[in-house]
Amino acid sequence: MWQPPHDSGCPLSAAEPAPGPSALQPGPAAEPGPGELPRAAAHLLDVTVVLGARQVLGPISLTVGAGERWAVLGPNGAGKTTLLSVIGAERHPTRGAAWVLGEQLGRTDVRRLRQRIGALGHRVADRIPPQASALEVVLTGRDGLLAPWWACFSKAERAAAGQLLSRLGCEALAGQAFAACSQGERQRVLIARSLYGEHALLLLDEPAVGMDLTGREALVAALDELARAPAAPATVQVAHTLEELPGSTTHALLLRDGVAVAAGPVTDTLAKAPLSDCYGVAVSVRRRRGRWSATAPAAW
Repeated sequence: MWQPPHDSGCPLSAAEPAPGPSALQPGPAAEPGPGELPRAAAHLLDVTVVLGARQVLGPISLTVGAGERWAVLGPNGAGKTTLLSVIGAERHPTRGAAWVLGEQLGRTDVRRLRQRIGALGHRVADRIPPQASALEVVLTGRDGLLAPWWACFSKAERAAAGQLLSRLGCEALAGQAFAACSQGERQRVLIARSLYGEHALLLLDEPAVGMDLTGREALVAALDELARAPAAPATVQVAHTLEELPGSTTHALLLRDGVAVAAGPVTDTLAKAPLSDCYGVAVSVRRRRGRWSATAPAAW
């Protein structure tokens, strides 16, 4: 994880205002005991989310261990983004309990908690001021802010953010308005934002959206490089296709209609039978040089 210099001398700013062991746990899940939570990046206990009259997620119990790299897949409307919003402390469960980085949602200041989480997704992108420059967008990742004028940044921090943009091939975009960037460029800027700061948990909601083939492969390589770094953060990546997943993925969760079809080590979960059950069609899976690919019959 890219760590910005700590020499700005500015007070820590609050993040955006708060809105109102690994595997799917079989049967009733137990509340974590003493010493268990510090090892877990996220722990969900019988979590259910209801929006209006519709139950969109759960009940689901899941533990993401520190340093693990999870993939979440499933059909459209399966609850993937809703799950990520709970793990990212953006949404409280309707029922059940959730712990993130050792803090229980509903009993902690989620604004402070979000400063320890790197996040990428349309929920973030849609709320970033369109006139903010690409460099300013990256800087907001330090404290989990949405607007750069809610904090102050030193020259060293700005230089570090610029270097991160360069690593992702976006150095020419540093001064360009976020709204003026192409979809693929915006996605790369948001990846830089998610990596900027000291984060113990990284949440990626379809990070390859809008990227061309070479851009996707560059993203996969960057995630593999991050996985090799000392003290790499736990990662949860929502993906629509297996081809988007880096070879360093350790675990996978398959969702359908808000519930888990399968979860566990990636080699067991990204297999023909679990994927076919998840998508409701016969799925053919191939793994070559650590990367996955899949084909399936056409269906809406």
